[in-house]
Amino acid sequence: MSRSATLPPIRVEPETKASLEAVLREGESLTQFIEAAVCREVEFRAEQNAAIARARKALRQVDKGAGLMTADDFLAGMQQRAKAAQGRIRAAVVAKNRQAAG
Repeated sequence: MSRSATLPPIRVEPETKASLEAVLREGESLTQFIEAAVCREVEFRAEQNAAIARARKALRQVDKGAGLMTADDFLAGMQQRAKAAQGRIRAAVVAKNRQAAG
């Protein structure tokens, strides 16, 4: 079992502390609130760092000419997918109407 660690105390303006205490939920302590906020921020920053790493990797691949699609290629692909989806929807509607009529 690992021992718990203590975060350093922080100084805030009295108004900040009063605002914080005003939003505490019933039964929630200031310590619980701060711990939850710290944990959420740690998770957010880890996700943010991972996203930045993926973006940098993608930029390096583009710089190397890794064959990433252009904006026009992307839009053409999306239009093709939209047309295919419209076709599937029309076919489903026709089938449903035949079933209802039959």
